[in-house]
Amino acid sequence: MAALFGLIVLSPLLLILMALIRIKMPEGPVIYKQKRVGQHGKLFTIYKLRTMIPVHTGSSVSVKGESRITPLGAFLRKYKLDVLPELWNVLIGDMSLVGPRPDVPGYADKLEGEDREVLNLKPGITGPASLKYANEEEILALQEDPVKYNDEVIFPDKVRINRQYFNNRNFWQDLKFIFLTLLRRKPRDKP
Repeated sequence: MAALFGLIVLSPLLLILMALIRIKMPEGPVIYKQKRVGQHGKLFTIYKLRTMIPVHTGSSVSVKGESRITPLGAFLRKYKLDVLPELWNVLIGDMSLVGPRPDVPGYADKLEGEDREVLNLKPGITGPASLKYANEEEILALQEDPVKYNDEVIFPDKVRINRQYFNNRNFWQDLKFIFLTLLRRKPRDKP
């Protein structure tokens, strides 16, 4: 219900953003589609507003300031407007409003043992790990080897946070994460 309401209320904004993408980035689709790993490890197609040039050879790790990210795309990413079409994924049941962000197949394959339990959850548009790393592209831009830093530092920390969410999730906490997302605030770490 919340996803349907969000799509209806945000449809004027989505239409404006889609028109801007078509005008500013005429080559390529307006909506970007990619296979991601969902609940129980099942692949699904995620929908986002396109933020990059249509043909590129970059990795799945995005870094702020990359030439493959267009100026309009950088704006959409900064304010997380590129994820608005994911409300459709929530509406059709592939995603939830709150949960671990869905990984590309290569990263989900790295989950081992109890860490794989997070795949029992539907992936979310927001969650504690995505809130903590809301500025992930800026963090990666400061690293000498962004992919290595992501693989050795950020990804394991996200797994830890998602495991903690899996073990302690509840309705009121999900509402808090939605509220923090709307306010663009990070959750405070527990001692």
